Amino acid sequence: MNSIFSDPGFWHRLQFGFTIVYHYLFPQLTMGLAWFIVYWKWRALRTGDEKYNQAVRFWAKIFGLNFAVGVVTGIPMEFQFGTNWADFSKYAGGVIGQTLAMEGMFAFFLESAFVGALIWGEKRLGPRGHFAAAIAVALGSWLSGYFILVTNAFMQHPVGYQIEANGSLGIASMSAYLFNPWAFVQFAHNQLAALVTGAFVVAAVGAFYALRGLHPVQARVYLRAGTFVGLIASLLVAFPTGDQQAKIVGNHQPITLAAMEGKFEGGSMAGVALIGQPNVAAHRLDNPIEVPGALSFLAYGHFGSFVHGLNDFPKDQWPDNLELLYYSFHIMITLGTLFIVLMGFATLQNWRGKLESTRLLLWVLMLAFPYPYIANTLGWMTAELGRQPWLIYGLFYTRDGYSKVVSNGDAIFTLIGFTGLYFVIGLLFLGLTGREIGKGPKEPAVATIISKPEREAVLV
Repeated sequence: MNSIFSDPGFWHRLQFGFTIVYHYLFPQLTMGLAWFIVYWKWRALRTGDEKYNQAVRFWAKIFGLNFAVGVVTGIPMEFQFGTNWADFSKYAGGVIGQTLAMEGMFAFFLESAFVGALIWGEKRLGPRGHFAAAIAVALGSWLSGYFILVTNAFMQHPVGYQIEANGSLGIASMSAYLFNPWAFVQFAHNQLAALVTGAFVVAAVGAFYALRGLHPVQARVYLRAGTFVGLIASLLVAFPTGDQQAKIVGNHQPITLAAMEGKFEGGSMAGVALIGQPNVAAHRLDNPIEVPGALSFLAYGHFGSFVHGLNDFPKDQWPDNLELLYYSFHIMITLGTLFIVLMGFATLQNWRGKLESTRLLLWVLMLAFPYPYIANTLGWMTAELGRQPWLIYGLFYTRDGYSKVVSNGDAIFTLIGFTGLYFVIGLLFLGLTGREIGKGPKEPAVATIISKPEREAVLV
């Protein structure tokens, strides 16, 4: 009996999807935290205020834990290109291997070389050396993100390649490949989304301390920085980077744009669905509530622009899971809007001097930190599901990329193994991170002067 579960491609995709979703939980926080650490170290240098050094020391430890688990969970994905996606690697390795190697040789080594200095080298390096280490770590983490996103951008919008004599892909123009317009837009959007994650985590820890009455100075530092950066980053994720992402998808992947909105019939004044359920069998969106013209404007800059529907394209070119793609996109947009509202209100309360005394808001900030992780995951699901049925858009089908010699049983077995291993790693990570948060920032030693009568009283 044929079904989706008998398709080897399904299990290879599921395994890679699981490992990469789990892995990205950690880099998004390191990329989001890196510039907080740089800012606080800069403030410590400028003001001499020890509270900023305390913040650096505390968050450097959280950064280090995330970095370590990110490395451990990232290594298997490199092997999966050979074990599970050998045909894809054979076809495109001459291109994507360039940036994957650059990420490892340049960006990862830069970040890993200085992360230890950031965590343990403050006394030996001195204030300015420690600041330089923080900058190196931040640059390494973001440069690493850029090389990975160039690789993904090639899969979304291939440029700078040539077809070799053996039918595989090679580099025709390294500059065109590295400076893919899709990569610039994707990098800006992705990195700002990582900042949102970092801001929410920083604000959540500040809210936790404020609610418990612990580390009041540090709680104030975290709350103010987290809510302000969270508001700015959330706004920039929506506009201009989200807007530009929609336009580049509309221009280069019109089928994906139609699928994201459940748009089966094309037309001008195309609306964005606020509510609706895609009915693929009937080729319609059930119970839609739309904003007229919004999709035309977002994709092409004019309310009257024509937006193609799915019915304008062959059905075998449609993404293979329209429902999941549609809901991933719309839930991501909903969460992004809520982030702006929450951080906007928190910033207003901070400006009014009432942030730390508004306990309900502190509870919301403390409990809200998982949602940027969910939004980031849904964003990547939108990008990857929307590209289907292609591994490299317009060039190479997903069904042709997986390793034909790896059976369903092998893929399922290793997926079960990854699930169990990552569960244990997750528990270990949560335990270590919880211990650091429970210990809190190390308070500076305060010298106590005891008068002579008091000393004599103690001796007696």
